[in-house]
This record gives sequence, structure tokens and C-alpha cells, in this order.
Amino acid sequence: MLFDTGPEAATFLRNADILGIDFAAVEAVVLSHGHWDHGGGLVAAIEAIAKARHQPRIDCLMHPDMFAERALQRPNGELLTFESIPSPRILTNAGANVITTRDPQFIADGAFYVSGEIPRVTPYEAGFPGHVRRSADGQSWEPDPLIMDERFVAVHVKDKGQFVFSACSHAGVVNVLTHARSFFPSVPLYGVMGGLHLAGATETVIPETIADLKQFGLKLLAPGHCTGWRAISAMAEIFGDELVLSAVGKRYTA
Repeated sequence: MLFDTGPEAATFLRNADILGIDFAAVEAVVLSHGHWDHGGGLVAAIEAIAKARHQPRIDCLMHPDMFAERALQRPNGELLTFESIPSPRILTNAGANVITTRDPQFIADGAFYVSGEIPRVTPYEAGFPGHVRRSADGQSWEPDPLIMDERFVAVHVKDKGQFVFSACSHAGVVNVLTHARSFFPSVPLYGVMGGLHLAGATETVIPETIADLKQFGLKLLAPGHCTGWRAISAMAEIFGDELVLSAVGKRYTA
């Protein structure tokens, strides 16, 4: 399974080549949410996988709300418009079998669980401040702090437990792990990897997030991407060997 592709095709392909990725082994592609920095390399990835597998179609799991135009509204009202992710038509032309759904899915013969929409149950995890989306009329903008199209991927690692890939954690990593634990109550949580989105305006919830992360008893906490240096520094004071920073090219073995 390929989970997200980064913002740009050339970088994705270069990194995949350096890492020796076997595209023929990829059975499905999942996009975590509709932000360009996670899906900009999606077309190139689909093309590379379809070519390597010698088949015309590769499953690509999307949420129907991922394709909306989005922007960040600054405090002064200025809009910073995001680049859109590739449309279903463009992805289909590249070789994707685009599957759009709000519901959870099991893929790769049941090895991976792709969540549905993540319930927001934690009071302080209020999403992405200032995030907006284009309204249905195509003219105006409407608040979109929760980014409900975001999903996580989980896998049951033998003799370890449930490992969660959280991508950007716009839902809040505590909401993510709470949902993962409730969906598989008999499988203990082993670890989580991804951006925890605790930089910028969301730095205020670092103390509450760390306090609640402790309750999950994680054996591996691998923050990266949008976590932010202040959050990582605070985590380093609380977590010991469980904290292993994520970085491009790093490999983890169970």
C-alpha cells in the first residue's frame, strides 16, 4: 500500500528510486486528505505503479470531499489558495480505479484498515484554524476547520499490536487513536506515525495532547511533517525510547 505521495512528482519519483521501491508490489493507493502537499505526486505514482504491475488499473481510495478547492484565511482576511489535488478524471486517465467513499475499507486482502470519517470527541482538538473551502455555489468560501475527509490507515503487526499511520492528524492525534482503539478493542495500540499538526496556531494544545497520548501506552511514537519543533521538544521530555522521529528515508522494522 502507498499512503500519500508528497507535494511534487519529481521528488516522489526520485525518493522512490533512491529507496529502491518496487512499484509492482503496490496493490492500492490511499490519499489521507485533500491537501496538495500529500497528493501532488499522486498522478506520477499511479502511472509508475500501473506500468510496473502491467495492468491498466490500480485502486486509489479517496473521500468524495477531497476534491473541493481549499484555502487558508489569514487573520487580516487574505486568502492563501491551495493547489487542488488531481481530479477523478485525471487520476483515471493515469491508470487509477478511483474509489470514493466515506466508509471504512479493508484493502490488500484485509492487511490494512482505511478508516472512515474520524469522530471528533476530544474538546480541545478543534481542527485547522482559518481553513476554508469553496462553497457549493462555486463563488463564496465557508469555514472548514475539521477537514472531515481525512482518514488514517492501521495495520495489525504480529506480536506487537495495532500501528496507526495518521498522515497529518487534522482530526487530532488523540481523536485518531481513540477511534482506532474503539474500532479494534481487542488489539492493543502499539504505535503511531505521522504529522501531528501541533505547529503554529495549534501549539496551544500541546500540553493536553501529550497528557492524553500517555494513556495509550504506545511503544513507538514517530512524529514528523507538521508536528512542529515545540511539540517534539515537549514530547522528548515525557517519552523515552518510544519517541523516534520520522524522516524521509527512515526505515522501521518490527
